[in-house]
Amino acid sequence: MQELELDKASLTINSDNENISTGTDNLAKNILSVEKLNFQANKNEKIIVKGGLFYAFFKRLFDITSSFILICLISWLLLIIYFIQLFVTKGHPIFRDKRIGKKGKVISVLKFRSMFYDSETNIDKYLSKEQKEIWIRERKLDNDPRITKFGNFIRKTSLDELPQLFNILFGSMSVVGYRPMSEREYFQHFSAYEREILSNAKPGLTGYWQVYGRGNADFETGERQKIELLYFSKRSFWFDLSLIFKTVPSILKKHGQ
Repeated sequence: MQELELDKASLTINSDNENISTGTDNLAKNILSVEKLNFQANKNEKIIVKGGLFYAFFKRLFDITSSFILICLISWLLLIIYFIQLFVTKGHPIFRDKRIGKKGKVISVLKFRSMFYDSETNIDKYLSKEQKEIWIRERKLDNDPRITKFGNFIRKTSLDELPQLFNILFGSMSVVGYRPMSEREYFQHFSAYEREILSNAKPGLTGYWQVYGRGNADFETGERQKIELLYFSKRSFWFDLSLIFKTVPSILKKHGQ
């Protein structure tokens, strides 16, 4: 008799545990569903784009004036880096990197070459099988052996991007804008709506990501996309100036502010 009562009690407890477990699972599913809906709502939320005709006019005027003056002032530095790279890389010191520009057009972004001249054409010479697989998949590689010592220095100090002043002068880039991105990054990490917003602006030598993100925000986490798009809801002539003044400290710190 006592054994029967114990069995009934055991069944009741097991049934209660199952109900609690089922209730917990349902609660977890509901929470996940709400988070998913919130995420989709935020992703589909309309982005407010600031900056009109006057902003565009003064921005272009500033781009032409500032890039021309800077090229004149640092021409000696450009020549020094050019000739050092001519000796170190044993190839042409200027590298033309294909990136997405305004209206989704492909542009050639100028950079000082930081790798050996045959780093792309003779990739097996420098990379192991594992490194090659990572490079093909992610287009980035930690401690890339193809980068020269001087190339590593100009990368860390962003001196490799100084030739982009000519991009700015001739109109394919701006002093301030989103970070130049490859075609794969552009189409893989941004929706059609987000690409439409990006296509209305030029990539920049510096920008919101360069100041507040840098290595701390990447495409994999989604932070890079958020920061790049957030710039459009904040941009103004004075906001662009503030980003320019904050660029150098961010480069020296090697991370976003």
